[in-house]
Amino acid sequence: METKRPVTAIIVGAGHRSITYGDYSFEHPDDLKIVGIADPNEVRRKMTAERYGFSEEFCFENAEELAKVPRFADVIINGTMDHQHFETAVPLLQKGYDMLLEKPFAVSMEEMKKLLSVIRKNGNKVMICHVLRYSTFYKAIKEKILEGALGDIINIQMSEHVSYHHLSTSYIRGKWANSDICKTSMLLAKSCHDIDIMMWLMNETLPETVSSHGSIYQFKPENAPEGAGTRCLVDCPHVDTCRYSAKTMYLGHPDRWECYVWAGIEDIKEQTLEIKEKSLREDNPYGRCIYKCDNNVVDHQSVLVNFKNGATGTHNMIGGTAKSVRKIHIIGTKAELYGNFEDNNFVIERIVTEAPDGFVREFYDTNTMGGMGHGGGDPALTADFINFIRTGEQSISCTSIYNSVAGHLTVFLADKSMEDGGRPYNCNFSEY
Repeated sequence: METKRPVTAIIVGAGHRSITYGDYSFEHPDDLKIVGIADPNEVRRKMTAERYGFSEEFCFENAEELAKVPRFADVIINGTMDHQHFETAVPLLQKGYDMLLEKPFAVSMEEMKKLLSVIRKNGNKVMICHVLRYSTFYKAIKEKILEGALGDIINIQMSEHVSYHHLSTSYIRGKWANSDICKTSMLLAKSCHDIDIMMWLMNETLPETVSSHGSIYQFKPENAPEGAGTRCLVDCPHVDTCRYSAKTMYLGHPDRWECYVWAGIEDIKEQTLEIKEKSLREDNPYGRCIYKCDNNVVDHQSVLVNFKNGATGTHNMIGGTAKSVRKIHIIGTKAELYGNFEDNNFVIERIVTEAPDGFVREFYDTNTMGGMGHGGGDPALTADFINFIRTGEQSISCTSIYNSVAGHLTVFLADKSMEDGGRPYNCNFSEY
């Protein structure tokens, strides 16, 4: 396409992630222009149209309605809920739109297979929002691996600690708490970023077998404090002492997770604490007792991957921790790498036989490389998507849908293994 004009985009699903990518247009109007919206929520449609300055003519209730009119943009920014990605993507891909599609791009192996078939048939450019690939931290690690600094990778150990307030808000009281409703597991919704990073760092080496264990350890009815009610601010004597009390978590921190917690009253312009408290007392799902919700996704899970070249990888997701942390430890034939995503730095210890300690330690501060959302990943991903659409070129971070298959398949098989008591499953890529 012509590179002198901005890429025009329609937002499908006006959630937090779509708006984050769409807002790139404010700083870079020559590169991106938002020209339409499809969302079932009338308030969000109006807010999005006002935000980006287009008329009601370009507002649609859903992807199907949008697909009925002549194509009027280059791309779709699809930020719908996980289980809606497939159903909203297909009619618009068939219409000829290219797409920036939130992860996970499918919630089952069957959906993945069908979506790939549609894209191959229509020749669409589809990039998946694996935003951590664009963070200064993980990108620097990838560059070191490509330079050969670690030698051949023998083992990757990754962990993600999900803070108590993130876990409780998103995965117990919130949108991703019940797989029967959201259609995604905890691993797929939260850690498919991390599994994708593992696949990416292993370069062209594909996984061969996957096994996993996990459970709901902490957040279940039998662990509720004695006499606990069902709604924190209505009938619970522990409202002022429970660390997961809605009063403490949401009225005490009204701006934390506000896009989730106060979504039910987003049409009210002046959201006072009194109005927010009233919502928590009534039908706001975030006002429920943390131990008596309808959650069925695990709060901790461990995954073991065996790669085709004999290397191994592990990922541990542990929820309910004091703070959110992502750590990585890579052991190669030449060196080891230790890193902490939140601290934005890593250490490489190189084998040097003549050194006094037998190794040399090198420190890398990726804070100096820029920041903002997801370690600088949000704007970098949007910029790379625009370049991908304009030129077809793929950077080292660019995740076309084909690059994302290995991570998705690993997650699907890990969850299947966990359900079957840790039984290992083979990765069969011939079907994809």
